Amino acid sequence: MDAHALTPAHDLAKGAHTPFPGESDAYRAAREALLAEEIEFRRHMTRLAEQRQALPLGPVITKDYRFLDADGSDLSLLDLFGSHDTLVTYFWMYGPQRQRPCPMCTNWLGGVEGNAADIKQRVAFKIIGRSPVKRQREFAEERGWKHLDFVQTLGDDYANDLHLITADGGEIPAFIVFKRDGDQVRLFWASEMTGDMADPGQDPRDAPDIAPLWTILDYTPEGRGTDWYPKLSYD
Repeated sequence: MDAHALTPAHDLAKGAHTPFPGESDAYRAAREALLAEEIEFRRHMTRLAEQRQALPLGPVITKDYRFLDADGSDLSLLDLFGSHDTLVTYFWMYGPQRQRPCPMCTNWLGGVEGNAADIKQRVAFKIIGRSPVKRQREFAEERGWKHLDFVQTLGDDYANDLHLITADGGEIPAFIVFKRDGDQVRLFWASEMTGDMADPGQDPRDAPDIAPLWTILDYTPEGRGTDWYPKLSYD
């Protein structure tokens, strides 16, 4: 994106209009200023995507991590790509020690489920867990998920090497993208925003936020709130 060829955001914002009558001058001025910021934010997200896509080659994954799929096949990381050159993975918190999956992971997967069939047209997309695939799929059936592909890690090398198991036996989710390079697999991108990078008063999160729940709540007057989190079920 050539920033020099773009119309200034505040000029574009002047062409907007509120869809309902009766706005005050204060509302229109504030909305126009906000729209200019929204346009700049959209442009920043575009620059982020371009910068991410232009990353140099990442490190080669040399360890032979093994996975089991729904058919019981023993697969390598390269096998998970199928016919694609890019593999998108999400490690979710549903290890054998958990009676039920993490509500936050469940919420994210529920939002992604509706797009999974489309995502898999462009890239390989796998949900990785430490529990047997049968157990993961049983929960998926309970939620009505039909398009997510689950695999089980064989052993904990993958989770341990990525520091996804905590000292007390808990788990940490991970969104990781791999790239095929001939007969090798390279890391393309992995989230590196840790908890100690969170801003004051905020939960740690990536930018842009990939969870539809929070993105929609950010559009509301109350926002995300400070003490509410999704649950597996509601009364």
